[in-house]
Amino acid sequence: MSNDGNSTADLRRYGLRRPLLKEQSLWAIWVYRFGRRIDRRPDGAAKRVLTALYWLLFRLVETVTGISLPKSATIGPGLRIWHFGGVFVHGNVVIGANCTLRQGVTIGNRVENGPAPIIGDDVEFGAYAQVLGGVRIGDGGRIGAMSVVLTDVPDGATAVGAPARIILRHAAPKGPEV
Repeated sequence: MSNDGNSTADLRRYGLRRPLLKEQSLWAIWVYRFGRRIDRRPDGAAKRVLTALYWLLFRLVETVTGISLPKSATIGPGLRIWHFGGVFVHGNVVIGANCTLRQGVTIGNRVENGPAPIIGDDVEFGAYAQVLGGVRIGDGGRIGAMSVVLTDVPDGATAVGAPARIILRHAAPKGPEV
């Protein structure tokens, strides 16, 4: 992986003792970060060749791992994908720092050319969760396994069910008893 801050943060979430060859989800993250670095290069022959290489690697890794992280998505540092397979992220999605995805997660739009979700920092997705449409998941949010989120989730809240309902993680502080 490169020495850029995002890649370093990604590796840190996996632990230093896990070899790259045993964590297939790192392959998809690496290809995503590689594609983003290519897009920052100046136009020219080298960029065209590297872009072709990116698309070859993207399709290969997507097929082998079942993880689709297109370079057009915006993904913060420290992404962690547990139990790879069936993870699909729309190209217009924004994902914050230190987020965790589990197998079967879909983050995308509801209709063709429709808005895509914006995910805050430190958000966790349970297995087979789906977040669809122009919704915002707040910082520290939790999306329960097999939930279908179609509305915003506030900071620090948990969404569960299909369609998802919001459950706050922390009860509102109580005033002094009289």
